[in-house]
Amino acid sequence: MAQLSPVMLGLVGSLLAGLMTSVGALPVLFGKTPTRMWRDISLGFAAGVMLAASFFSLIIPALDAAEEQGATGAMPALIVCAAILIGMGVVALMNETIPHEHFASGREGPEAAAVRRVWLFIIAIAIHNAPEGLAVGVAFGAEGFEGGFPVALGIGLQNAPEGLAVAVALLGEKYSRMTAFGVAALTGLIEPVMGLLGAAVIVVAQPLLPWGLAFAAGAMLYVISHEIIPETHRSGHQNQATLGLAVGLVVMLFLDVWLG
Repeated sequence: MAQLSPVMLGLVGSLLAGLMTSVGALPVLFGKTPTRMWRDISLGFAAGVMLAASFFSLIIPALDAAEEQGATGAMPALIVCAAILIGMGVVALMNETIPHEHFASGREGPEAAAVRRVWLFIIAIAIHNAPEGLAVGVAFGAEGFEGGFPVALGIGLQNAPEGLAVAVALLGEKYSRMTAFGVAALTGLIEPVMGLLGAAVIVVAQPLLPWGLAFAAGAMLYVISHEIIPETHRSGHQNQATLGLAVGLVVMLFLDVWLG
């Protein structure tokens, strides 16, 4: 893979990370599904991985990129802060304007009576997965294999428990095991689309590098705060979920330092 162009690396890396959603959903096809506590721990782990990736693989490299492009004084911090807020704002806007439904809190966004319930679920998870694919693509486009691999690995690791959570939630909505697995697998396919886009934009427009990295980080931070952490705290397992978050954070930090 190291011999591929940055754009192709972004596509392949984000595709492999997205496919880990399918791997995580496999248990629903065989045997007993995990308890809600273990689902919350897994999602907490996912949040920790994303949190570490946001800072160590995206925000810090964004600051370095801004300085390398000639920004001095407070300007690198201003660029990165602005891009983070824009990234969070774009995902927040998507969350408010695209009809979708959350597994616990129910339907959000404008009414969409004609959209079947399962597609509302798919849209919700697509909103969730889009920043992850973007982050992988931007990392590969910015720094090649060495910079993108830790991000892709971390996102892939957190996609596995996320895929399991999606499949189990669909089982709870009385869908068949095969349908639950299939829908969960499909939700990961938004990632290679966004990965290709992110890598291509960064390769073509290098001045956008610090903006792209920080934008992806802001989008991921919004998902962590608005989607994942509240979901893990709804059923009284917040202590276990926080432990999962801590483990995910240090695992991703270790991988980023070791592999990066």
